[in-house]
Amino acid sequence: MTEDGTGLLTIGELARATGLTVRTIRYWSDEGALPPVARSAGGYRLYDAGSAARLELIRTLRELGLGLDDVHRVLAGERSVAEVAAAHVAALDARIAALKVTRAVLSTVARRGSSAEETTLMNRLARLSAAERQRIVKDFMAEIFAGVDTADPDVRTRLRFATANLPDDPTPEQVDAWVELAELIQDPEFRALMRGMIEFNAADRGPDVPPGTSLWFVSRLVQLAGDALRQGVAPGSPEAEEVLRGLLGNADRAAVLECLTAAANERVARYRQLSAVLSGLGPQPSHEEEFSWVVAALRSCGGR
Repeated sequence: MTEDGTGLLTIGELARATGLTVRTIRYWSDEGALPPVARSAGGYRLYDAGSAARLELIRTLRELGLGLDDVHRVLAGERSVAEVAAAHVAALDARIAALKVTRAVLSTVARRGSSAEETTLMNRLARLSAAERQRIVKDFMAEIFAGVDTADPDVRTRLRFATANLPDDPTPEQVDAWVELAELIQDPEFRALMRGMIEFNAADRGPDVPPGTSLWFVSRLVQLAGDALRQGVAPGSPEAEEVLRGLLGNADRAAVLECLTAAANERVARYRQLSAVLSGLGPQPSHEEEFSWVVAALRSCGGR
């Protein structure tokens, strides 16, 4: 406190009272955030108890990461601390999301040993806006279903759900899965593979077949093939033929074989795995053994 009886503090005394450096206090004073309440006869800046409280608020806001403009707005009464805090929370959330994307991309690059070109592509895919990501999904759906009006609508719904968008607050694993899935569904060969499966589904449905029949068929395949596997039924045996007859009836076995071979494709299986990660469902059963058994039985039993 100065010795002139005013009760005012020099900048050095204010520094000792608050624990801040003279340099820091002078900076905020020069910026207009902490104007002196008076000047000494020698021209030195003087501050009062209100200045100390104001300085404590400045320090708090800065420690919370607020910028100079926001601090000025709060001090000037243009915005409340609550309003600035809410805006800062939103900014921090966006920054955290961006950091998660960065971490996921770097983790993938390290794991894959990616080239510079691959790294650039992954980074671009991961940082697409929600609208841009949705466009990639819509393009994929439009191409594989174009002109196929008789496909099971439940299959369309299931595929749309499977090609999930990146969540607003994704985990690193979900960012990684989205990057790989986006690459996959933009691949012309994979689109052609999925298109063939949709066309088979449409050709196999009559006009009076109710929605969900395709999903029922898969469930029945898993059940019957699973029973055959547990009972040790060999794919080329007479018992296998009975299983196929119960599953397929009079269906074109060559066409079924082609479709199931596509469904058992490694890339299709990977598509399902990535979709499960994006949807937050965790690991899902692939039923690879059941599909493989039916494929082997169809190849062994032929047209019988």
